[in-house]
Amino acid sequence: MKPATRTSIIFVSIIVSGGALAVKWVMREAGRVGREQETRRALRAPMGVDMAWIPGGKFTMGSNDGQLDERPIHDVKVKGFWMDRYEVTNDQFAKFVEATGYVTTAEQSPDPALFPDAPKENLVPGSVVFTPPPRVESLNNHMQWWSYAKGANWRHPEGPGSDIKTRGSHPVVHVSWFDCEAYAKWAGKRLPTEAEWEYACRGGLEQNPYAWGRERFEKGMWMMNIWQGQFPNENLAQDGFKGTAPVGSFPRNSYGLYDMAGNVWEWVADWYRSDYYSKSPRDNPTGPVDSFDPDEPGVQKRVGRGGSYLCSDMYCKGYRPAARQKTSPDTGLSHTGFRCAADAPAP
Repeated sequence: MKPATRTSIIFVSIIVSGGALAVKWVMREAGRVGREQETRRALRAPMGVDMAWIPGGKFTMGSNDGQLDERPIHDVKVKGFWMDRYEVTNDQFAKFVEATGYVTTAEQSPDPALFPDAPKENLVPGSVVFTPPPRVESLNNHMQWWSYAKGANWRHPEGPGSDIKTRGSHPVVHVSWFDCEAYAKWAGKRLPTEAEWEYACRGGLEQNPYAWGRERFEKGMWMMNIWQGQFPNENLAQDGFKGTAPVGSFPRNSYGLYDMAGNVWEWVADWYRSDYYSKSPRDNPTGPVDSFDPDEPGVQKRVGRGGSYLCSDMYCKGYRPAARQKTSPDTGLSHTGFRCAADAPAP
């Protein structure tokens, strides 16, 4: 092959491959901009308008590939309901607080009666913040990267000195289950049941590992905001975000719901019991009447769903549709928020 011919072929190949990459980038950016515009329009809409209708149906709840409390898998029927397309944002929660004067759990001093052995100077308002140490010995003790930060709350997610001025469209965090229930009642809505949440997350797909299907990536794109890198010290942010992302930053599922995997864990209505699936009703289950966690028998807990930006393949894989989180209802965390559901006629 003549050098000139070889050079021409190489040049043309570069142009063609570069053009393909450019087209792929343009399509990806167009999709991202379109989703952002749709999100902005939705968040300007009156409260309660931007919800998706979830048609009633039957599905297989739980998983044989996850944790023990996701078993046994069982058939469940749910009636149709409405669900927020997006997680509740800081801007939306601020409207609630402004209208009602509501004070979140994290903004109140802990009750001394509940912490009789705690020094008085430690009983101050605050919340639980992700604070990884320089290194960890193992991933068996999650207390290594969580700490109670005085002054941390929904307005100050990382504690005093932090704010949400540029995070209005990010999901609100540091909200307890009680805070979420209060917001839902004010908005004329409610928290979804655990069964409703999983049914909606699956989007009509049966026992798929992801909310959108069987493949982790679609067209080479990240589909959720989770952790990439060595957890908990190396955050590569390959999905574009090191912390929470604006709601709607990733593609929706087939029911039109965004961020059902990753971004923030979402409180649901149910009490947590590790054995509930073995005796759950098959029609519209609303959860057990009480809570029991064999790991902490004396602590009452509620369920969280969906995983968060801290979910890592090395650690929790909480972004799976069947994954469950268990947390005391008075606890706020820097990776936990919520979305609402509502009962109303079908469209």
